[in-house]
Formats: sequence, structure tokens, C-alpha cells
Amino acid sequence: MMNQLPKKRILIVVVLALLLAVSTAGSFYVGYRKGLEETKIIEIKGVADINPNEEVSADFGVFWQAWDKIKSKYVKAKDIKDQDLVYGAISGMLESLGDPYTVFMNPEEAQKFTEDVNGNFGGIGAELENQGDYVVVVAPLKGTPAERAGIKPGDIILKAGDTELTDVDVLEAVKVIRGEPGTKIILSVMREGFTAPKDFEITREIIEVPTLEWSWLDDKIVHIELYGFNQNAPVAFYRAILETVPQDTKGIVLDLRNNPGGYLDVAVNIAGWFLKPGETVVSEKFANGDLDVLRASGNGALQNMPTIVLVNSGSASASEILAGALRDNRNVKIVGEKTFGKGSVQTIEDLKDGSVLKVTIASWVTPKGLILNGNGIEPDYEVKITDEDAENDRDPQLEKALEILESQITATGN
Repeated sequence: MMNQLPKKRILIVVVLALLLAVSTAGSFYVGYRKGLEETKIIEIKGVADINPNEEVSADFGVFWQAWDKIKSKYVKAKDIKDQDLVYGAISGMLESLGDPYTVFMNPEEAQKFTEDVNGNFGGIGAELENQGDYVVVVAPLKGTPAERAGIKPGDIILKAGDTELTDVDVLEAVKVIRGEPGTKIILSVMREGFTAPKDFEITREIIEVPTLEWSWLDDKIVHIELYGFNQNAPVAFYRAILETVPQDTKGIVLDLRNNPGGYLDVAVNIAGWFLKPGETVVSEKFANGDLDVLRASGNGALQNMPTIVLVNSGSASASEILAGALRDNRNVKIVGEKTFGKGSVQTIEDLKDGSVLKVTIASWVTPKGLILNGNGIEPDYEVKITDEDAENDRDPQLEKALEILESQITATGN
């Protein structure tokens, strides 16, 4: 018995070794078969301009692997245009930045964008932006179908006709909302204070972006309503001042309500009427921390003119720059509601096929350091306009501005 014990142990060890070998071989075989099924060398052909201008620390093999899976396994792969996949990939890349103002436009969208900048287009007349998953009204433009229908800043457009607009890019929403002049579109709108979405029927028109209107208020006070900072605004503002200031004007109410902005250089130009030459209008803060300071270079003819600025949630971009510059430099009082908070700098980059990148390159900062984007400007005197005010044609914001301005004029003895 003593002589056979080592043999049994040897036999057990041999059996265990054989089982381990079989198990290992089995695992290897399964892995080998799996590798044969899934491992694949993807050869990329017909791709132009594949080398970027700088070194990229990313694994583009994953991108091409996904490309290959779509092309080889997607049920409607034969209907896919390769260029559409490229455009979709670019759009997804920009969406990953989390910046609603950095967007990609294919050639068709880029052409529509150019038409918008030129100022005349068919639609309802509202400035729209993406906020999270929603399409939100920045401001209805003066005298347009959107304003007449009762659309307000901050309205969330949930549907246009039968098209759901939740989680839809604003450029796609614009395509749906626009149409032939004279045709109607029903917008389903959610608003603060609504218990359920409300439908607004709007008749489309050719939209001509307005610029400026002025009128006299009590006792030689001029009310200047600036609706946009387009290329016509500097001349329109000059004419308004030429027609009013020489007539013993005692004060100005500068109305920037529902003004969605426009060209930066126009805002700097108009600020130059109210500020001393060389005073800071706004700074552009870039990703590397550099500041590009934009200074007033106008004649400063209104630098001593008592002035009040009117704003609301539809005042955005260049409107916020001008309001901030006047308050920070001259302590001009601001009346109304908190502004929209759109204070970033975009540049247009043309791509080789006619498509366009609109890229955020900097943030706007007021002379005293307020970053406008996402913050907006809080008024010195908060005054709201209720639905009852609107129905009865009352304007408590303008009334408050006039009250403050008249007290300032009395205090200075003008």
C-alpha cells in the first residue's frame, strides 16, 4: 500500500493537468473563433484630406470601425450618402462641446444663414435659440407676425404644425417654421405661467428687419427704440440725434427691449455717442485668457445727456453690451427685466464645399468685469409688464424710466 500511494498521487496530478490543458485549449479555441469573427482590418479608400494640420491625440480607429459597421450592417445602408455621414459626424462633434452657439451648417443651411444676415426673409419674425433640448424665443421682432400674434421672449416652441421641436436643432426648427408668405403655421408654445401649452396661429410674411423709431415724451425727452444692430443702425441713430438734440432735448430713454442684437461694431459705434473717446465698451476674453478691449471712438456728443436704458428678457447680445457699457462707465440706470444673457463671440469659418462652421471664440465682458454669457444684466429697477398691462396698452417700464429721468433732470437743474 505504501508503494502504490505515490502512483495514485501522480495519476491525480496527471488527470488534473490534462483537464487544465483541455480547458485552456477550449478557451483558446473559443477566443480564436471569436477573434476570427470580430477582428477585421478596415481599409479606408477614397477619403480626401485625411491628414489634419496638427497632431491629434484621439483614436480615429473607433470612428472608422463605427463607419464600417454602419456601411456593412445598417438595414438601409444602400440609401446612405457618405457625405451625409460626414456632416452628421461634424454636427455630433460640435454638439459634444455643449455650446448652442457653435454649430455646423451644411451648404443649404449656410445659404439660408446668409439670407438671414442680409435682413430679408420669409417667416414669422422671431429670433430663436437652442436652450438645452428646447427651441426658445429670444425676442419677436418689431412689427412682425410673431409680435402681433403675442409671441414673447422666453417662449418655448414645442411644436410647429405637426413637427415636434423638442431636442431639435434651431436650424431645423427654422426650416419648419418658415414657408411661403401668406401661409399659416400653428406654434404650440409653453410659457412661464401657462398650465398647458397654448397654440398660436401665425401668418407668414416677408420679414424686413426694422431698425429704429423715435418719438417725443414729456418735456423734451426723446424715446429712441432701437430694434436691432444691423448695418443701417448707425445712420438711423445719427439721423434721430440730428432731428432731436438740437431742439433742446433734456434727456433720452434708450429702449433696447426685444432687441436680439446684431453686429458688434455697430454697438461700439452707438456707444461712442454716449461715452468719452477711449472708454471701454466691451472686452473679448479668449480661451487663452487674452483680452481684446474695444473702446469708444465716437464724438461723445451725448456723454453728458441724462439717459435711461430700457431692457427685458428679449434684450440680447449687442443690446447687453451697450447697456453694460453705459452703466459701467456712466452709471446710467437700467429699467425693466433681466436680459437674455447671450454674450459670446462667434466667427464664421467657411469650409471647402460651401458648408460653414459658426464657432464661439471668446466671451464678452463688460467694463467692470461681468461675463454676459449665461448671466445677463440685472436692471437697477425691476419692472414687469403683465398681460393686463399689455391688454390695456400700458407700459409701466417706460413710465418708470420717464419718472427716474425727470428726477435726474430736476436734480441737475436742466
